[in-house]
Amino acid sequence: MRIDVLTLFPDSIKGFLDESIIKRAISSGKVEINLINFRDYSPLNNNQVDDTPYGGGAGMVLRCEPIFNAIEDIKTDDSYVIMLTPEGKTYKQAKAKELLNKKHIILLCGHYEGFDERIKTLVDEEISIGDFILTGGEIAATAIIDSVVRLIDGVITKESLDSESFNDNLLDYPTYTKPAEYKGLKVPDVLISGNHELINKWREEERIKKTKEKRPDLLD
Repeated sequence: MRIDVLTLFPDSIKGFLDESIIKRAISSGKVEINLINFRDYSPLNNNQVDDTPYGGGAGMVLRCEPIFNAIEDIKTDDSYVIMLTPEGKTYKQAKAKELLNKKHIILLCGHYEGFDERIKTLVDEEISIGDFILTGGEIAATAIIDSVVRLIDGVITKESLDSESFNDNLLDYPTYTKPAEYKGLKVPDVLISGNHELINKWREEERIKKTKEKRPDLLD
């Protein structure tokens, strides 16, 4: 898989790519991630990428030329272009699994007051990570990268993926580790019973219970 991130602030993402699971996935060749500053594609002498909005109003709007030039330069027949915007459909685990099947993802990070509307003609999908406003799309881009790359075969163990939250529209079951008792707080007896049939039954019941209490909307 190849992921290209179009951003005005590549340094804000570099540190994320150089840590933990994502770094190992890149080093092992399971994913290629490129940070592309679309300021480099500006046709203007000062590399300007934004301008004042027609009709007036606050803020600056990202111009067409740099983004059109950048996408047209890197796009292939396998590319899937995603604009990160509050107007997009809310991102969910099911979408991460869907994106896993894409060979080349282009993530377009906005900034300032937003995009010139004509840029959307280049886009296959608009995605939002929630109903709140960020200063740019870089945080959203890292969230999508993390959620997709960890699903790539061999990046983490299949067992870990099989027991995660949102599988079957349920949250994950409660987990514990040593010590068995701490400050009067005890690990449930069933987990130290050695009876794996009872443990699996308890975990499934806890998944349903937790989902009903914390995210009943997932059960609708």
